[in-house]
Amino acid sequence: MTNEVLQAIEARRSCRSYEERQILPEELSAVTRAGTCAPSGMGRQAVKIVVVQDKDTVAKLERMNAAVLGNPDAHPFYGAPTVLVVFADSAVPTHVPDGSLVLGTMLLAASSIGLGSCWINRAKEAFETREGKALKAAWGIEETYVGIGNCILGYVKGELPAPAPRKACLLYTSPS
Repeated sequence: MTNEVLQAIEARRSCRSYEERQILPEELSAVTRAGTCAPSGMGRQAVKIVVVQDKDTVAKLERMNAAVLGNPDAHPFYGAPTVLVVFADSAVPTHVPDGSLVLGTMLLAASSIGLGSCWINRAKEAFETREGKALKAAWGIEETYVGIGNCILGYVKGELPAPAPRKACLLYTSPS
């Protein structure tokens, strides 16, 4: 069985090379709207998405992320012009899966409309730093919200990698 959703899931790849040009506002809107439609524990919707397209702020986020990585010379955002930072309220018991579902949904949405994307970790640690806390405050993000991850977006430069062979993960099916 197949349909557009299943095809989008199978086609999605992490992109690590981006064109410099910025994505279109309607593309950004489609991806962030999809993120807001992700499931959340008990329907709490305790996730916030911060859109960053300003080159200086993207560079600052990348430097913060590289510092957590332990390699200040790294470029973990791969030249992507847009970063969607996902935060979730740590006072909600399901904050990590809720934020993860938002990120995963945005990755699929981006792929389905022809954008490159990649989940970049270390948002939690980056926003625990003094610099990260200052950015959160400037953005109006409450202290209880923690960084879940970054979704980088842009137009693919070159070709996406071929899919890796999928590992079997279905271990048991109950009889009907």
